Amino acid sequence: MKVGLYFGTFNPIHVGHLIIANYMTEHSNLDQVWIIVSPQNPLKEKKTLLADYHRLALVRAAIEDDPKLIVSDIEFNLPIPSYTSTTLTYLKEKHPEHTFSLIMGEDNLRTFHKWFNYELILNNHTILVYPRVLTIQEEATQKEGGIIEKAFADHENVVFCDDAPVMKVSSSFIRNSIAEGKDVRYLLTEPVYKYVEEMHFYET
Repeated sequence: MKVGLYFGTFNPIHVGHLIIANYMTEHSNLDQVWIIVSPQNPLKEKKTLLADYHRLALVRAAIEDDPKLIVSDIEFNLPIPSYTSTTLTYLKEKHPEHTFSLIMGEDNLRTFHKWFNYELILNNHTILVYPRVLTIQEEATQKEGGIIEKAFADHENVVFCDDAPVMKVSSSFIRNSIAEGKDVRYLLTEPVYKYVEEMHFYET
């Protein structure tokens, strides 16, 4: 089975995440996408970061009726800080029958060369890259005919999914909106919205 790994804190998971995950299962060669919930680093505690089990439950609620999307807490039991290369090694040993690819945004790819063992990852796994919303400065550059270079553009294991639909929405925007008393129901799936509302997450 060809599996795409989508890493993140998912604090909370929102429709933007799900659109990307759905796109990858329907428009790439992947059979499944595993959503890997990153654990909280005890050395970098954030007040806005929900407990691991709550974020895991939110993802599970968001995708429970989609057999092509799987939630994973694999990194909860691995050493912290979590290194993607370590997780990939563990998964390959545990599931030798699967082929694993990485799913990441183009902004993450630009800093990929700073990742631990990034060359090992790059040479042994396909990386499926979805576009990100351009900054105002980048939009201005494009309008003026400028070219925004893509990182690792010539590497055979990097696949750019330029037609993937991308929403200009973030988990931090959702958290801040909730703290300000705004209605975010359309940025979350109904089960996730109900969970967040009932638990009063992110409220001031």
